[in-house]
Amino acid sequence: MKNQSVTGLIVVIAMLSTTMMISATTVAKSYAQQGQVTTINGAGATFPFPLIDTWRVEYQKVKPGININYQSIGSGGGVKQFTAKTVDFGASDAPLSDTERKAAPGAVHIPETIGSVAVAYNIPGIPSKALKFTGPVLADIFLGKTTKWNDPQIQALNPGKTLPSANIVVVHRSDGSGTTFVWTSFLSKESAQWNQQVGASKSVPWPIGIGAPGNEGVANAIKGSPNTIGYVELNYALTASIPYALIKNPAGNFIEPSLNSAEEAVSSSSIAKSLPAGDQSWTSVEMLNSPGKNAYPIASFTYLLLYKDMSNNPNMDQTKAKSLVDFISWAITDGQKFAPKLGYVLLPPEVVKHNQDTLKSLTFKGKSLYTGT
Repeated sequence: MKNQSVTGLIVVIAMLSTTMMISATTVAKSYAQQGQVTTINGAGATFPFPLIDTWRVEYQKVKPGININYQSIGSGGGVKQFTAKTVDFGASDAPLSDTERKAAPGAVHIPETIGSVAVAYNIPGIPSKALKFTGPVLADIFLGKTTKWNDPQIQALNPGKTLPSANIVVVHRSDGSGTTFVWTSFLSKESAQWNQQVGASKSVPWPIGIGAPGNEGVANAIKGSPNTIGYVELNYALTASIPYALIKNPAGNFIEPSLNSAEEAVSSSSIAKSLPAGDQSWTSVEMLNSPGKNAYPIASFTYLLLYKDMSNNPNMDQTKAKSLVDFISWAITDGQKFAPKLGYVLLPPEVVKHNQDTLKSLTFKGKSLYTGT
């Protein structure tokens, strides 16, 4: 019995020793892996945040040693941080202006996806996709010329709907916003008064309304207050479960924002086939009011911003620069499969090829970084 006890004790000790060795090995590997993690920091547009955040999670399954940290602070903030070189990449729904390009020489644009700006509202008793608007009527609402929900202009577009006599509460972005740029660009096309009085920009002198930060902030403000109207990227309206309207397009049809109507906005526009080089001006690139019969009229690219010579960014070393290029190469190809589930449009093949050509042009102290096809 004594020998059996001793033998059993030896076995237990051996098992404990093996367990301790495995634990030590696991811990060592964990620390080694932690030491190899490369963190890539970006900031900017809230418009593509749901997709970028999905990429963050999914890319770690592909490259566990790469951590993507993205601050969803609005296009205005993203451009400022990109220009100040406090982040590794920026993101904006608005292309860089000539002034911004001068402040960030060598900047390149990489379209990452395409989305829709929805007109969201909260009117008690009026469900989603029940209201119709035209661009001129929307401009009058945001100018403060049309102030009641049962205004004859709105009622004429929505016969049979019982609209309240309540005041319209306009909600807009309080921060510098690429979504605002897209929205105000659309209104500028639809209304001469809007174009002359307010114009198109990431930040504008709003004639009326209350401000909220980010697409999420606008969506929550609309959801939380009756008789409101505002503009948000479609995914935020869907996530917040707030109603959104049908908008009249140039073909004369009232179209809801959707994956299909945004896809037609892209396919019926010639812009995707005639993009400027990555390091050139992109101020003329837009797909508002595309001519397709069922095209949604307020669709837009959203962009990632990098420096052509990535060594110009003091945050970069060659390893991080290569990791960032690899991530973007994945995002514009394999990563695109996550876009439709979130309401974003797959990049057309010609845009993917254009982006790959831009990636091929990126260097770190003269050395090419792109190793894709």
